[in-house]
Amino acid sequence: MIRTTRLTYRPPYDFAALLAFFAKRAIPGVENVDAASYRRVFALDGTVGSLAVTALADRPALQLRVEVDGKCDLPEISARVRRMFDLDADPAAINATLSKRALLRRCVANHPGQRLPGGWDGFEIAVRAVLGQQVTVAAARTLTERVVAKFGAPVHTARMEKVHLFPSPQTLARADLSGLGITGARMRTLRDVAQALETGRVAFDRAQPLDDFIRSWTALPGIGDWTAHYLAMRGMSHVDAFPAGDIVLRRAVTRDRSAIAVSALEEMSQIWRPYRAYAVLHLWRSTM
Repeated sequence: MIRTTRLTYRPPYDFAALLAFFAKRAIPGVENVDAASYRRVFALDGTVGSLAVTALADRPALQLRVEVDGKCDLPEISARVRRMFDLDADPAAINATLSKRALLRRCVANHPGQRLPGGWDGFEIAVRAVLGQQVTVAAARTLTERVVAKFGAPVHTARMEKVHLFPSPQTLARADLSGLGITGARMRTLRDVAQALETGRVAFDRAQPLDDFIRSWTALPGIGDWTAHYLAMRGMSHVDAFPAGDIVLRRAVTRDRSAIAVSALEEMSQIWRPYRAYAVLHLWRSTM
C-alpha cells in the first residue's frame, strides 16, 4: 500500500541544508539521501515499510510518500517526519531571539531557514552519538553501518535493495559487538544505553524537562554532558539543548577562534533561550 500526504511548514525553510546534514550521516542499507530527497526503511508497531520525503515546488510543504505491506499508521509516521524535519518551528520567533546578539545576527541573515535536524528514532540517534564520540562523522557512520549490517533485520522493499532495519534496544542489549572496530568502552556504553532504554531508566519522552533528561542520561557510564545534550537536540528535538562544552562552539564565538570557558559560553547563551539548539546549528555552520 502506498500513501502520500503533504506536510506544511512556515517559511523560510532550508530543506537543502537538512538534506546535506542527513546525507553526511546516512547509514547505508537504512537511509538514502540525495540532493532532492530523503528515503529510509522503518519498522513501526510490527509493520515494516519505507518512506520518502521531497520538497513541493509550488507551496511551503514537503511531500511524504509511505510504502508498507499492510496497514499504515500515517498520523504517527507523519508526526515523526515532522519532528525529524522540524516542520513545526516558528522561524520568525527563532530568528528574532537569536538576532538579539550581534554574534548570530549575520548567521541568521545568511540562513534564515535553519532548522533543527531530528531523528526517526531516539535509540538510533543514541547509538550514532556513542559511536561518534571522539571520532569523525565518517568514522562514526562506518561503525554504525557495521552494527546495522550485523544486527539489523534484513528486509526487502520496492524502493531500496539489500536494506536493514535499525537494531532495537532489545537486540543490542544482548549483542556481541566485538570484531566491529568498536572500543571496549564504547561497547559497554552501547549495552548500558540499550538496557537502560529497555528497562525505562532513560527515555525519549518529549514531555520531560530538559534538565531531567540530561540528568538521567549522564547517570549512565560513558554518557557525558555533550552527548546528553546532542541526544536532546536530535533524539528529542529539544529546541533549547546546548552542549556548551563543545570545542567547536567555544571557538566559534570568538574572533580569534580561541576557545572560551564553558561557563562563559553558558552565560552568553542565555539570551538565546529558549532556542539555543538553533544557535548551535548556526555556530557549527559558521565554521564550515
